[in-house]
Amino acid sequence: MEISLNFQPGQIVCLEHGDRNLYAEVIQVVVSRQLCWVRPLLLVTHTEEQPLTTDLRDASDLLWPVELFRPALDTEVITLLTQVLLKEPKGEPDLAAKQQFNQFIHQLWQAYQEGVGSREWGKNLKSKI
Repeated sequence: MEISLNFQPGQIVCLEHGDRNLYAEVIQVVVSRQLCWVRPLLLVTHTEEQPLTTDLRDASDLLWPVELFRPALDTEVITLLTQVLLKEPKGEPDLAAKQQFNQFIHQLWQAYQEGVGSREWGKNLKSKI
């Protein structure tokens, strides 16, 4: 996935799993380890009606395999980011949001671990990029 290594600091990227997307800002790409250091912005759960958006600006940074990210398209994130950025940040940490974030990361990591080395994971990954 050579294209993934071209991520730039400040770029918005996406991790997809099931009906949820994690959008995050690239802080740095660690090319030697093929990892991407990102700062989570929001978690979107797609429903039959309107997507549910969870503000993750207070969540911990993430160091994750660069091959799992894809660039976020402007058309998919502008409206979502506007909704989140217009809200006042909460004074105290949002424990429910952090729990959703941790659950998403745990599920994604399990799927990645089960798919490492399998051709099926690689096919699915290539079809999303």
